[in-house]
Amino acid sequence: MRSRYQPTLIPAAALAACGGDPLLTGEAQVQVRDSAGVRIVEYVTVPEVEPPFALAAEPLYRHGANPGDYEFQFVDAGRLFPDGSAVVAWYSEVVVLSPDGTTHEVLARVGEGPGEVISPYSVFVLGQDSVLVPDDRQSRLTLFVGDSVARIASLPRAAHFGVAGIGASGELLLMDRFPYRSRVDIEEEWLAGHMTLFDIETGALDTVASYDHFHRERSGQPRPIIRPVGEVTVAAGRFVYTRSDRPEITWRMPDGKVIRIVRWRPEPTLLTEELLEGGEAYNRMIGRRHYGVSDARLDEMIQEDMSRYRAMIGQPIPRFGSPFADADGNVWLPSYRPAYPEEGSPYTVISPDGEWLGQVETPPGFRILDVAGGLVLGVLRDELDVENVVVYGLVE
Repeated sequence: MRSRYQPTLIPAAALAACGGDPLLTGEAQVQVRDSAGVRIVEYVTVPEVEPPFALAAEPLYRHGANPGDYEFQFVDAGRLFPDGSAVVAWYSEVVVLSPDGTTHEVLARVGEGPGEVISPYSVFVLGQDSVLVPDDRQSRLTLFVGDSVARIASLPRAAHFGVAGIGASGELLLMDRFPYRSRVDIEEEWLAGHMTLFDIETGALDTVASYDHFHRERSGQPRPIIRPVGEVTVAAGRFVYTRSDRPEITWRMPDGKVIRIVRWRPEPTLLTEELLEGGEAYNRMIGRRHYGVSDARLDEMIQEDMSRYRAMIGQPIPRFGSPFADADGNVWLPSYRPAYPEEGSPYTVISPDGEWLGQVETPPGFRILDVAGGLVLGVLRDELDVENVVVYGLVE
């Protein structure tokens, strides 16, 4: 995006030139310094800047609402191909949509055979018609070229490992998807996660860094309904780490070396009744599809959960939800939604240089999956709880 939409506030050249002196630009004061080879960018407050781009008023297409469209349920991941077509993974299948969204093709169906999947939690586009699909249930990675299987490789069988992305040299960058130890058998406040390199050819694992992953649960205490979490994604071949209770982003090279830290100082984010709107309807939809209980029992479960949320109104909540990186290495931080995914959430966007690009608004019920080539791929859940895959243009 930065090649197409050039930000006008606090340009990267100014950041690089300011050394340890504060730079005042409009409402935003930022100090940049180098410390032992690490570039540290600190904003005095949350900068109030207009983003250089926004979603177009109307989508380019919407797939899932027309006769003959694929029927999506609980889409987990999706990526854009260079020509604007998209690959989308959900519970048990991987689907490719044409550039105009009018047609679809099932790339991988559920199963254990070659080219089949059970739990495709992510997808990675390598080029036009080339996509990598990790499957944690089968501990394997499948490379599809066109509609054919080009290669199958084994992944580490430890259930907690997940593929975060691909390094600049083609190595796989792994993170911990789930805790691999008891939640209560350690003294530390946080369960540790690990950033790990994986060599597909040799199967060698190299842990390069650890991070705060899951907040420890106390023995004998009820499980908190809202708690912070540490997450890892990959931007431009580098590890990116966030902890949702800290206004901070850390970039690491594949070898674990920290190269950049961005910090800001926001006001506390408190839980409000407005943030819970939509949570009850979403939980009811999930319950009907997964819990297999009567409507009366489901209603009891939902009301119990919502009462626990409402008991926390006025208390601090995480700063943001699960981040992702776009094709140009910008990091997108969705505003946190406590009772349902970040649907309709505004996204704060920060460049690879640490430049604060502003906050991008999204339509109600819309959750972003990928941003590349001036397009935004996402999932839109309508008033009937039907998921459609939608593509918007990104405009100035």
